Amino acid sequence: MAVERSKPERYKRIGQLLLDQGLITEKQLEQALEEQKTSGKLLGRILVDMGIVKEENILRVLGARAGVSVAKLGDMKVPKEVIDKIPASVAKIYTIMPIVQEGNVLTLAIADPLNVSAIDDLRFILGMNIKTAIASEEDIKEMIDRYYGAEGETLEDILGVFGEKMEIMPSEGIEDVAALQELASRAPVIKLLNMILLKAVREKSSDIHFEPFEHEYKIRYRVDGVLYEVARPPKNLSLGLASRIKVMANLDIAERRLPQDGRIMVTVEGKDVDLRISTLPTIFGESVVMRVLDRSAMSLSLDEIGISDETKKTLRYLIQKPNGIILATGPTGCGKTTTLYSCLREINKIESKVITTEDPVEYDIKGIIQVPISPKIGLTFATSLRHILRQDPDIIMVGEIRDPETAQIAIQASLTGHLVFSTLHTNDASGSLTRLIDMGIEPFLITSTLVAVFAQRLVRTICKNCKEEYAPEPEILEDLGVSLEEVKTKKFYHGAGCSKCNNTGYKGRTGIFELLVMNEKVRSLLLERAHTAMIKKAAVDTGMKTLLNDGLEKIYGGITTAEEVLREAQTVIL
Repeated sequence: MAVERSKPERYKRIGQLLLDQGLITEKQLEQALEEQKTSGKLLGRILVDMGIVKEENILRVLGARAGVSVAKLGDMKVPKEVIDKIPASVAKIYTIMPIVQEGNVLTLAIADPLNVSAIDDLRFILGMNIKTAIASEEDIKEMIDRYYGAEGETLEDILGVFGEKMEIMPSEGIEDVAALQELASRAPVIKLLNMILLKAVREKSSDIHFEPFEHEYKIRYRVDGVLYEVARPPKNLSLGLASRIKVMANLDIAERRLPQDGRIMVTVEGKDVDLRISTLPTIFGESVVMRVLDRSAMSLSLDEIGISDETKKTLRYLIQKPNGIILATGPTGCGKTTTLYSCLREINKIESKVITTEDPVEYDIKGIIQVPISPKIGLTFATSLRHILRQDPDIIMVGEIRDPETAQIAIQASLTGHLVFSTLHTNDASGSLTRLIDMGIEPFLITSTLVAVFAQRLVRTICKNCKEEYAPEPEILEDLGVSLEEVKTKKFYHGAGCSKCNNTGYKGRTGIFELLVMNEKVRSLLLERAHTAMIKKAAVDTGMKTLLNDGLEKIYGGITTAEEVLREAQTVIL
């Protein structure tokens, strides 16, 4: 192995190290840091992509900081016995490549040698001492494809092995902690769970469901808001998988009578993935659900979430206001938080202090103070918000207004010169106004502080690979309010179904939105405590595009289908 030895400089940032060595200028660093705010990429990758620094220089500096060698993979030949030490699924999950073995010490090429948790996991999985050498992520992936194959093992391959060796898995009767830990550390269990995670991230799943039933065990992914089954392992795998997940999430492995919540941070194929774990005891074993938060897959930009140009222009103007309240509304899982994050990212400047309080904090945003609430210890949205106001913030985001106390504090924050973002659970934008009144907020306070409310839904987008023209059912078009004249002049599309979309006809999701901007007409009706329908009509008369109208535009644009818009918008069709 060809390596370059460097002196470690662990406590300096990569940008400062590059400056110290004269590889970049202050201006170039500022440009790269500005780009990082919008792209979220690693600083080193940005500098390389901009052509400012060569990749070998970045690796040398990173290796020096971590005190490890720089591995020049190139045409390196790795013996088969070394390759066999790492299963294909593990190599792909952690983006690592075994390159040298000396006794009980295995040297791995890794893109991030400071990822201590991954190295500890590998030491535990392999039962060997691990030594690391830094290499570029692209070179490591190329080596993985060369030695393990572009696809490697599949979930079906691993389950096939289990089908032949089911006797290695014990029954549900284990109570001893040591026995459970031994079960969780078995290579087949680790291998299967790694492959499940790998497949989930590749397919952009939002959740993984491990579901025990009387005579079977199901694993399902939620992709684009819809669940589908991906595997049905032997029933006696449920205890092993649940135990392994608990070990990774630092949960009580022996507690199977009470629900537990936890969190796992993993790197899958070079992507940082945050897994939120929930266990629930059932009569046939523990049901486990993993919420998959893939930071690299999240679009934190108003340009990428489906807002129309006209609405986006208005929203961008509103979020620049120095004070007031902007609310997002819609059911759970409709993308409200993503849109609020996108707004915060646009206005997150060095001259403003931004603080959020969330349950939980889903994504870390650079330059923003984020506070997770914890009702168990009395840290609610209201108490958190009260203390946030003592931190001299300019912009505040409250994860959700759940009670009158939180609403009152948010209003007071707005009246004292803060811009406040939050969410409510109502069907549409106009419903949020009457919801606040129902919570006991006086109409004059709402009209004095509320700037705007946007409602949204997520609809699946048509798979581009199998997109074709079709004729929707007349009943669906009638429910959407599409006239016969419009049917004659418009084209409708759907996905026929292919391997790239799991034969669903859909790939990905986008948002449909309505933005209610407070104006004199709406304020007057609100002061009169008018019905929601009257407020909505006034908003539409003064230019508001409804969820249904936005959905129809996306149907006519060939982005989604009539069935999908009806499914998501039917609760707001008057």
